[in-house]
Formats: sequence, structure tokens, C-alpha cells
Amino acid sequence: MKPVCLVLGAGAGIGGTVAAKFASEGLHACLCRRSDQAGLDSMVRQIEEKGGSASGYLIDAIQDNILEDLIASIEKDVGPIQVLVYNLGAQSGMKLLHETSLKEFEWAWRMADLGLFRVAKTLMPFMEARGLGTFLVTSATAAMRGNKNQHSHATAMGGRRMLCQTLNAEFASKGIHVAHIVVDGMVDAPDTLGKMLGKEMFQELRASRGMEHDGLILPEKIAETYYHLAQQHRSAWTHEIDLRAFSDVAWWNS
Repeated sequence: MKPVCLVLGAGAGIGGTVAAKFASEGLHACLCRRSDQAGLDSMVRQIEEKGGSASGYLIDAIQDNILEDLIASIEKDVGPIQVLVYNLGAQSGMKLLHETSLKEFEWAWRMADLGLFRVAKTLMPFMEARGLGTFLVTSATAAMRGNKNQHSHATAMGGRRMLCQTLNAEFASKGIHVAHIVVDGMVDAPDTLGKMLGKEMFQELRASRGMEHDGLILPEKIAETYYHLAQQHRSAWTHEIDLRAFSDVAWWNS
């Protein structure tokens, strides 16, 4: 059986592109997303047409036992999970305190933190037994800085960052590389930025800042960084890294 790259949150932006990159390098990509079976099937088909191997899973990560059962099934029937990409977002919009409901605040925590905790509880023992593994965790500017309209998102992402640190502190010495990746800028992705802005505004932004202007972060270039992290020698592991377009102001200066 081939080693596996499991991508949770495999949309048409970062997740699907990272899955395709690892598949092109010889791993079997397991792509998981919450909705859009046709889109999921299309990504799997594209990987296979380029000579890679992949499988798709339509799951709701919040459901009880779904993540645990998925990991156990992949380990048993597909192959050892060598790389985990936790790319589940927790953005429910820019909202002031009175606009933020208890339900969406809890939802963000479940997606950003509890889901990652559940994955770690289930997958770390497999990786620890093999003495190797890589956890690549997508994060956001909100993990580093809390703005007034980001109560839910910043709390969730700040918790995600701390969980990555505690996991690293426990498991790095056991051969497991945990990397917290801060995407500090807008990504040229129709599944995320495109949905937030709407099709027309997204295309206007791409025309003014993206494409040849290189002002939006390209998923293909993000995928190269993820693959590089997974290949690092343990004498020089990166635990935290931030990515942004050359024309953006870094989070600590804005």
C-alpha cells in the first residue's frame, strides 16, 4: 500500500491543490470535504488523469466519530497516513459581538480546535508507532491578531495555534513534525475568497491584484511550501511559517 496524504478540507483552493501536489510526488491522496460530490469527484479524476492515485470522501467533520472512523478505515484499507493536512476553515464572516451567535462561536471552535484535537488523538498513535509523520495545519492571520469583528474566528484560530504548539512539544521528539502555517493574505481560490466576495467581485479582484500582478497567494505555490515542509530533515524542522503576497503588509505591521 502507498503512503497516504490525508487532506481534510479539500476544496478547489489550498486543500485540493495540496492533495494534487502530494499525489504527483507518489503518495495516495485522500481528499475530504463537506459538500459538492461533483467537485470532489472532479478533483480525484484530475489527479488520476495525471498519473496520481486518489480517493474522495464526503464527510461532515463535526459529526461524532466520523473523523475517528475515517482515519481507522484509511489506515486499514488504503495505507499508512504519512502526511495529515488539516485545512478545515472556521470563518463565519466579519461580525461584531452583538452579531456573533453562540452557535457560530461554538461551530468555529469545533472546526478549528476540537476537530484537530480529535484527529490528533486518533492519528498520533499510528504515527508514533511508525516513528514518523507530518501534521500540516492551515491557519490564518486571525491566529496572530484579534480584530474587533473577528471574535469567533480569532478565538478559534488562536486556539489552533496553541494546540499545534502543545502537539509539537509532545510529539516532535517522537519523530512527528507539526507545522502551523499562517496564510497571511488573500488566496486566489474560488471555494473560499470567491464565495465570500461573490463571483463578480472576485473576478474584479483577480483582475486588479491577482493573475499577472501576483497580489493574491496562488494555491499552487502554497502547495509547494506544504510539500517542502513535509520533506524537511528533522535537524531543521519549521514549526511555524507565514505566507503572503510580496505586495501585502505583514500582520505585525498592519
